[in-house]
Amino acid sequence: MTLSEDFNFVEGGEFEEGASSTYPVVFGITFTPKIIGILVGVLGFAGALYMLLNLVVPAWDTFQQQQAKQSELQGQIDQKKATIKQIDKVKQELADAKQQQTQVLGLFANEKTLDTLLLDLNRLVESGNGKISANAVRAKLKKFVPASDKAEPITDGSLGLQVDGKLKRRSVNIEIVGTYEQTQSILRNIERLQPLLIVKDYQSTLAPEPAPEPGKVAIRMGPAPISTSFQLQALMPLTPEEIAAVQAALKK
Repeated sequence: MTLSEDFNFVEGGEFEEGASSTYPVVFGITFTPKIIGILVGVLGFAGALYMLLNLVVPAWDTFQQQQAKQSELQGQIDQKKATIKQIDKVKQELADAKQQQTQVLGLFANEKTLDTLLLDLNRLVESGNGKISANAVRAKLKKFVPASDKAEPITDGSLGLQVDGKLKRRSVNIEIVGTYEQTQSILRNIERLQPLLIVKDYQSTLAPEPAPEPGKVAIRMGPAPISTSFQLQALMPLTPEEIAAVQAALKK
């Protein structure tokens, strides 16, 4: 049997390829399976790097830009929500302030309450006469005289500089006759009236006894009557127009 000359036995019983190889040769490089594997790996790495630089990196940049934009928009939404809550809070505070202002204004007098003040005082004076005996002293409203025809702005500091040019008052001179207990009860009831009223120039003196009817002897039952006079001042807030007029007058 004859062996081909293209193969030679080598040491250790192995054999090597002959000179006529079947692998392609380019630029003097034989593309063996090992070389081809290396080239494929290099090309695969280059392809992956190309995709990373041209596809993945731009996509990642776009994602980060969209994420930043989303965070900015979310911040604007949160800010608007906070602003809406703040507006609602301010509206509620405004409503509370208006309600408090209405309650405070309800403490002051107005033209309508002044129109019924005479009737209210007369009712307060007469309210204590129903439980007394026929010979006891009866409380009476002797005088009710307005000091002026209209309310006048307060600018003299008599109630404090804080209210000058903000309030006006209308004064009424009043005189009542009754026992000390009756007078005290009437004054307490005046304090309970709705409008804010101030009692000034209070004076009390012993009232003269009424003359008895001809042929009769006057017999008084209970304490002696006293005559009490005072000035009742009703306070009212000025309107914005009145406040402006008062300020202009004070600057002259």
